[in-house]
Amino acid sequence: MRISAGEAKGRRLRVPRGGAVRPTQDRVREAIFNALGDRVVGARVLDLFAGAGTLGIEALSRGADCVVFVERDPRAVGVLRDNLAASGFADRGEVWRSDALRAIRTLAERREAFDVVLCDPPYGAGWAERALDVLSHSGIVGSGGLVVVEAGRGESIRTPRGFRRVRERAYGETLVLFFVREDNGRG
Repeated sequence: MRISAGEAKGRRLRVPRGGAVRPTQDRVREAIFNALGDRVVGARVLDLFAGAGTLGIEALSRGADCVVFVERDPRAVGVLRDNLAASGFADRGEVWRSDALRAIRTLAERREAFDVVLCDPPYGAGWAERALDVLSHSGIVGSGGLVVVEAGRGESIRTPRGFRRVRERAYGETLVLFFVREDNGRG
């Protein structure tokens, strides 16, 4: 797996062994960032269910100011930290070993705010909708902020309160949805 564009283009990223982490396929990651365009430049990004960090590191390579990575699997967290160091972004990435929903609540208590949220949970387990629901009430995505969700192609993902679905594309078995925050960020 390699970083596809930006400052660290071509650098290899490791993925933990075993089936606990499903990294975003190269073509899906490229499509996400092509759709995001310059929105990621200078952005504060939250990478939920970060795994090895491929999405967040791609955001850093393309000009994000900082990324908070949230991953609960200890092996994946170790690989993520190694990937951040190897790509030269350790100073712009903060890694949390935590459950994603708990991390959202903690970030809300701290009054953190993000311009872009990348959410790539396990497919078919209802995590995408739960994360969207907690995000919609958290206040960490301000007006005009963007949430990008990956889900299994057969999953039905409803639009959370306070958001508008602006894009939906399928890539093989992966469904990518884009939601824009329309209100003041508080659900």
